[in-house]
Amino acid sequence: MDNNTDRLPELLRRALKAQVDLGMGEFVIDTPTLPAATEVAARMAEAGRVVSVEQALGVNGTEEPQQEGLSLTESTKYASLEEHREAICNCQECPLGQTRNKFVYGVGNPEADVMFVGEAPGAEEDRLGEPFVGRAGQLLDKILAAIEFTRDDVYIANILKCRPPGNRDPQPDEMAQCFPYLREQVGLIRPKLICALGRIAAQAMLQTTTPLGRLRGKWHEYAGVPMMVTYHPAALLRFQSY
Repeated sequence: MDNNTDRLPELLRRALKAQVDLGMGEFVIDTPTLPAATEVAARMAEAGRVVSVEQALGVNGTEEPQQEGLSLTESTKYASLEEHREAICNCQECPLGQTRNKFVYGVGNPEADVMFVGEAPGAEEDRLGEPFVGRAGQLLDKILAAIEFTRDDVYIANILKCRPPGNRDPQPDEMAQCFPYLREQVGLIRPKLICALGRIAAQAMLQTTTPLGRLRGKWHEYAGVPMMVTYHPAALLRFQSY
């Protein structure tokens, strides 16, 4: 994969434009200052800070929670996503392995610039073995189309790889068991932008209990990758006022 970041401002612009078009909030990107903001934000992230662009530029703002330092420079023992999937697809590390129908690893371009991360598979995902294929997945497809992407252009995954019974929220012990799998996926894909879909995914990746409303509209970083937080498509279906 091409490691240069020339396309990053354009990727960010397209992602945020889609949110505005869908009525999901309003953001301002000052293209000339974005590289400087990203550079300073990266230094702050290395020190364990979750930052907004305003903080990176030195604008007054409230202090955000801290996260542990992570880096994509850490080596992975797997040569490819397929090798990783084969190694973990029969996982029985938590009780969800006994209740799942299919293991839901992820889907998309293994060299994607943009990666979307949700919380867990639902009923349709459990039946088909692919993330975001139900009604929420159909809305995600529309969001991707709005930024001129398809599923073949991005990578889509969840923190949990098995469906929680009744679509309940993932439990902390379940996420603790499964999160290393997501970390390996991020390390193998090495995306240039991560979009966390929903409160649970965002809080898990940022290691915080900060409410979703306070995480949205700011830039964060995960493992040195710029990360944005937005509503889960399922929430948009339930609460269209978002």
